[in-house]
Amino acid sequence: MMRERIVIATRGSELALWQSSFVRLSLQKHFPKLIIDFKVVKTLGDRVLDTSLAAIGDKGLFTKEIEQAILDEGADLAVHSLKDVPTTLPDGLMIAAVTERADCRDVFVPHPASRVRSLTELPPGSTVATGSLRRTCQLLHFRPDLRVADIRGNLPTRLRKLDESDWRGMILAKAGLERLGLQERIAETLAYETMLPAVGQGALAIETTTADQELRKIVSVLHHEETFIAVRGERALLRHLEGGCQVPIGTYGRLEGGMFVLDAMIGSLDGTRVARGSLRGEPDRSEDIGRELAVILLEQGGREILDEIRRNPVSRPPEQP
Repeated sequence: MMRERIVIATRGSELALWQSSFVRLSLQKHFPKLIIDFKVVKTLGDRVLDTSLAAIGDKGLFTKEIEQAILDEGADLAVHSLKDVPTTLPDGLMIAAVTERADCRDVFVPHPASRVRSLTELPPGSTVATGSLRRTCQLLHFRPDLRVADIRGNLPTRLRKLDESDWRGMILAKAGLERLGLQERIAETLAYETMLPAVGQGALAIETTTADQELRKIVSVLHHEETFIAVRGERALLRHLEGGCQVPIGTYGRLEGGMFVLDAMIGSLDGTRVARGSLRGEPDRSEDIGRELAVILLEQGGREILDEIRRNPVSRPPEQP
């Protein structure tokens, strides 16, 4: 007899609740009688909002407390933005399903009073906000004349701060804006050549215990194998580089013509140095390709960049004149 009720552990932000609601509705299409409730959990990343993610210096900023809720049997599964999930999970937990990926590109959101519609149109010295070292690095590599403002908070909070500021714009994930119906704020979708996404960006991870085979079978109906192949390669690269919120690493994996293709970059905090490369191979080798590309990037100057960042892990790039 299949279980009658499931509890999803989730963060309480508007976007996190949208994601968990999406999973609930998707599961109930397959299992109409299944009752699915939410258990809202506040994570360290939600509690500490006056410090940059890089300065907090901890992996699992948005997942650790949620995972503990599963291990303590206060919840059955968790729904995460995959980009928030560390590449090494606690004992007894696993990613049981990865949903089909939304558009994983980043976007430029201008100040509502601005007529600027792209990064190239920004006047020299303009300030652009982001809470991501990955975005900061690639933004300054593309436009070294810009200034960068650090920002934290959920998506509606970030947009409110932009509206109340003198910043010219902000870099955000396209998927989040579209999921909350805020796509009208997008002025420019950034090309992968300009801004590689975070590992797993645009995909959702459903995490369960390894022992709960019944639940794993239930959530398997939401699993998207093509997305899984792509993010498996991305996460293998990140794992080999031992990266996290404190390291500017971008990557994009996908299937093209039946082959797995992976692009990736490692950059310095000020954007002046970037090691970037690409590899392709058979889809069943996506993890191997991720590790191989990581080695190539390290040999192309990435190791020196990472060593420098780890010696000064809380540094932020200075505002550019």
